[in-house]
Amino acid sequence: MTDEQKQESELPELETGKEQQASQGDSVNNRVAELEDQLAEAKDQALRAVAEMQNMRRRAEQDVEKAHKFALEKFSLALLPVLDSLERGIEVSTGDHESVVAIREGMELTLKVFKDTLKQFQIEEVSPEGEPFNPETQQAMAMEPSANVEPNTVLKVFQKGYLLNGRLLRPAMVVVSKAP
Repeated sequence: MTDEQKQESELPELETGKEQQASQGDSVNNRVAELEDQLAEAKDQALRAVAEMQNMRRRAEQDVEKAHKFALEKFSLALLPVLDSLERGIEVSTGDHESVVAIREGMELTLKVFKDTLKQFQIEEVSPEGEPFNPETQQAMAMEPSANVEPNTVLKVFQKGYLLNGRLLRPAMVVVSKAP
């Protein structure tokens, strides 16, 4: 074979080899791009999983904190009628008879101890007489016309309300003023 014929026969082989290399290079590039996409997706999933775990941990901590903070809610609600009865008993115990005075003093001391105990456990009284009506902590039972105070002011408190750690246990039942 002559040199010319050799070169001509090698040319198609070279061109075929270049085409194969180009197609292999393309497939390698495609494979790299595909793997990079998979890596990015895996990183995204890992970040989302970490974020979800942090959210779950935070929610669990908040739930535990609320459970500790408001564990006394049902018990406190059950005690409020006792407190109301003591207050009513003191209100109606009138008279100067020796036995009535002794009973009233005993009830007042009991009421003081009871209120101190409630305060110790972050149970606060809501007695809004003379304050503007607040529907978040008060329940309007009636409205009365009044020229002495501005409209939507609490005139009377039928029943005191209570908060436990800032959360409403029982709304105050009130009479609200309206324009005459």
